[in-house]
Amino acid sequence: MKMKPFGTLMSMADNYSLRKYKGKTKTRKFCLFLQSLFPILDWGRHYTFTNFRGDFISGLTTAALCIPQDIAYAKLANLDPHHALYASFVTPLVYAAMGSSRDIAIGPAAVVTLLLGAMISKEIRDHKSHEYLRLAFTATFFAGITQLTLGLLRLGFLIDFLSHAAIVGFMSGAAIIITLQQLKGLLGIPHFTKKTDIISGIGSVKTAILHHEWNLETIIIGTSCLVFLLLTKYIGKKRKKLFWVAAIAPLTCVIVSTICVYITRADERGVLTVRYIKGGLNSASANEIFFRGKYLVPGFRIGAVAGIVALTEAVSIGRTFAAMKHYTLDGNKEMVAMGTMNVVGSLTSCIVATGSFSRSAVNNMAGCETAASNIVMSIVILLVLTLITPVFKYTPSAVLSAIIIAAATNLVNINAVIMIWKIDKFDFMVCMGAFFGVIFINVEYSLLIAVKLKS
Repeated sequence: MKMKPFGTLMSMADNYSLRKYKGKTKTRKFCLFLQSLFPILDWGRHYTFTNFRGDFISGLTTAALCIPQDIAYAKLANLDPHHALYASFVTPLVYAAMGSSRDIAIGPAAVVTLLLGAMISKEIRDHKSHEYLRLAFTATFFAGITQLTLGLLRLGFLIDFLSHAAIVGFMSGAAIIITLQQLKGLLGIPHFTKKTDIISGIGSVKTAILHHEWNLETIIIGTSCLVFLLLTKYIGKKRKKLFWVAAIAPLTCVIVSTICVYITRADERGVLTVRYIKGGLNSASANEIFFRGKYLVPGFRIGAVAGIVALTEAVSIGRTFAAMKHYTLDGNKEMVAMGTMNVVGSLTSCIVATGSFSRSAVNNMAGCETAASNIVMSIVILLVLTLITPVFKYTPSAVLSAIIIAAATNLVNINAVIMIWKIDKFDFMVCMGAFFGVIFINVEYSLLIAVKLKS
């Protein structure tokens, strides 16, 4: 049976949602409007202790996964870790109030942060400059505006230009680029290309090996953690009841490796560490956004692309879990919720957030009942930011690279590629166009290639 496009499904949901206002008083219509805008006002009335127990456990479990992931993903965007951690504190609170999915766990995602970092780097080479950070906030703001506009104007059909085949190819190509870039941290390579194509990446690794520009202790730490992460992920997939083993594995790696580096003082022998993560609450960033000047247009362009990719990923995740649990996902509400949370995030020193494949799967398997699991996760992140960031001083960068590589394996879907080949050869061409565009050109142009082939 052929699935209806998302734009069609969203229109059907809109028509249904408008019928509930018919024949109601103005007061009742206003209450229904508030419930529609903030679904938490609806399901919150029926919230029980049983719901809280499921959400509390899933929120804690998801937080254990997202803390090391956020610290690692910040590297993909070339930003300090606290901006990614803060995105897992602020944006989930907004989504919990406005989102329609019970299972999505909100925060930075590997592909979106890679895309953000790659596109901003083309505009500003110096990752440590204040302009780089300001452009990241600007892109996040316009990502939210793009998502919000799509939702308010009911333009969900535009997402259909990024077909399933294009997303599969894009994700698979991004996984290879992400893995290749993280070899710098995994092997302790001091000099590495800032380009995101496969040729440049392989060239950097080859040069480092030939000139012995690597660190043995870093390799031991990184590969040991990577093997452990992949092993626990395999166990979690084979035995669903042991999903928590894979969920806490990244945090376990961070804790154990940090203790080992502290005891052995391996950081004095060339093992790179995180060194410092800013704690406490971030300052407001509304005055940091470029509303004029030469970076306004690049900020809008980067934000629009990142926003659409983030929205496509989140909607795909939401639809998958909604179908599994037999409830309705309102596409329009998702767009408005995602857009609002990223606009708010841009004003509070956050980077682009979306629904994450890995943490949403953990959230679901841990028994989440409602979007309140995002609130629990957010509170845990807040406690980490305010109390324990100094303990990450000795966390080796190799562990973060291992976490990113392990997460990138989730982005490759060989079975989907085979299925696309069997069903539609043209869609397979779109898939391969996006794939080769990512690995040989760059992440943003691959999407343009996919859209061009589709049209």
